[in-house]
Amino acid sequence: MPIAIKMPALSPTMEEGTLSKWLVKVGDKVSSGDIMAEIETDKATMEFEAVDEGTIAHIQVEEGTEGVKVGTVIATLAEEGEDVGSVEAAGGTSPAPAAKPVEEARKEEVAGEAKRTEEASPASVPTPAPAASGDRIVASPLAKRIAQQKGVDLSSIKGSGPNGRIVKADVEGAQSGAAAAPQQAPADAGPVEREMAPSVPVKPAEAQDFGIPHEVEKLSTMRKVIARRLTESKQSVPHIYLTVDVRLDALLKLRGELNAALEPQGVKLSVNDMLIKALAKSLEQVPACNVQFAGDTMLKFNRADISVAVSIPGGLITPIVKDAGGKAMSKISTEMKDLAARAKDGKLAPEEFQGGTASLSNMGMFGIKQFEAVINPPQAMIMAIGAGEQRPYVVDGALSVATVMSATGSFDHRAIDGADGAQLMQAFKQLVEAPLGLVA
Repeated sequence: MPIAIKMPALSPTMEEGTLSKWLVKVGDKVSSGDIMAEIETDKATMEFEAVDEGTIAHIQVEEGTEGVKVGTVIATLAEEGEDVGSVEAAGGTSPAPAAKPVEEARKEEVAGEAKRTEEASPASVPTPAPAASGDRIVASPLAKRIAQQKGVDLSSIKGSGPNGRIVKADVEGAQSGAAAAPQQAPADAGPVEREMAPSVPVKPAEAQDFGIPHEVEKLSTMRKVIARRLTESKQSVPHIYLTVDVRLDALLKLRGELNAALEPQGVKLSVNDMLIKALAKSLEQVPACNVQFAGDTMLKFNRADISVAVSIPGGLITPIVKDAGGKAMSKISTEMKDLAARAKDGKLAPEEFQGGTASLSNMGMFGIKQFEAVINPPQAMIMAIGAGEQRPYVVDGALSVATVMSATGSFDHRAIDGADGAQLMQAFKQLVEAPLGLVA
């Protein structure tokens, strides 16, 4: 009996993916565990393994196809002993149709709007009652002015407005006749009415080129998911932002001493490694912030798993340092180097970037002084780190110059109160300014 091979859900958030590459072809025999294809998910390109044994009888979805829904039949496998030539393609969920080229879609959109406008124009609707009511012509002031300018006799026009009222479109569609006598708007005409042609929906800004030379680039699966999830975050999660200024001088001094001691082991700590540890320890000290909103319940975590934002080609991914509060900074440093390298190569396993109890995003290396990060659902907080720079700073009651950075916490106000968020920011500040607590 033929076996339907379906698009797998390679992550809990995956709804569709791109079938990047087939590694088998029709007629190939496969065994359980054989790599059959490469599939681009919302976070990485992953290998798809065979579960059953047999021979590839049909390939329903060609490589390079985007937007393939989870559960779509992508291939058919003939079982051992079955004649491949007699096996029919398995049915199932149809793959999402390929997106039309932008220019073609734009032409269809314009043609559709023109058709709808034509159908809504006065020429195609039934002729309403005559415009005249007694000896008085019922017309808008704007229609009267246009009629006077074009020399159109309003008494010969049947209006398409309410109760046979003549409007701008009626006059503009009428043929010029004998010059009408100059008219003045009746005294009771009221305020001048602004009339417009039937409205045409404005295309989204991203679909308008304004005649400017440009290129069209398709969104990757990752970029689509980033756009959807962060939009949902800003629309559904009530963010509250709290910022503190943190002195880095003591942490930088300790980093230099630790790196000198760790040099024989080939370990070199970054400031980011130390901040990951500081955030994890802060969450342990203020467990009210190490939570997740879950509708009618709250998840309270017993350890701090820190998702770290890493920029990769085409998007952003957040590999996780698990139990960062319980790990030595040298261990965090080694893990982060490995995770970041494999993230950029698209080689992370799902469990290495899914989950986490809080996130850290550091843009200090780009010279960004301060920013507010968007919470990564379902997490309830993210710490945004700015650049460390020399600033005037009051130390022990005297003005001096210190290396200072701004850190901003974004909190889900459904799960974390402002006071709890403030305690977390204070705990983070204290750990960074007195960093021996990070090695205790």
